[in-house]
Amino acid sequence: MVPVIDVRRAGERYRGGDPQAGIDSRHAFSFGPHYDPDNLRFGAVIACNEERLAPGAGFDEHPHSHTEIVTWVVEGELTHRDSTGRATTVRAGDVQHLSAAAGVRHTERNDGDTPLTFVQTWLAPLTQGGTPSYELVTGAAGTTPYAVTGAGALLHVRRLAPGERAAVPDAPFVYAHVVRGDVRLAGEELRPGDSARITGAKGLEAEGVTPAELLLWELTR
Repeated sequence: MVPVIDVRRAGERYRGGDPQAGIDSRHAFSFGPHYDPDNLRFGAVIACNEERLAPGAGFDEHPHSHTEIVTWVVEGELTHRDSTGRATTVRAGDVQHLSAAAGVRHTERNDGDTPLTFVQTWLAPLTQGGTPSYELVTGAAGTTPYAVTGAGALLHVRRLAPGERAAVPDAPFVYAHVVRGDVRLAGEELRPGDSARITGAKGLEAEGVTPAELLLWELTR
């Protein structure tokens, strides 16, 4: 089976947020008022949002349920608080995983004095319900993938020097998101904010064109 690769450019993302409140959101999938029945999900991924928060800006308390929410900070520091009483600070290179389960409420803010940028991916769980859970893995940008077992997914982080190659996981579905730098994948050059949806991934490699950071979601469904 030849892999099928669907490249989506950063400029195609749906713009959202509230610029006057210091919130700039860019959605890769159908989201809120940007309803697109042909772009609801890819594998287990139902959202991949790039968020930029000015100092002091943030999302007030809001609910989630039946969603696995994974956050990757690009720059700055993210303050997380949720209805279980947990309060944490997420920094670049950390992986934050909030399993909303039957329901949880949280806030996300930039309490620092420098801009905050993060990428947040939402995945559909294998089963619904249950008790919310939270995990913060510091300095997670290594060779070991981060497992989101509740969604049957693995997150691989690739940091590539120019000319350096890294294997793309062989999987039924792979969602690739370029965090920074330029990456060459299957003859396509991807830039920051670009993504690729790969069906039937097998024997593929990503190559750094410039110093780059790439998120690869290995999806079983």
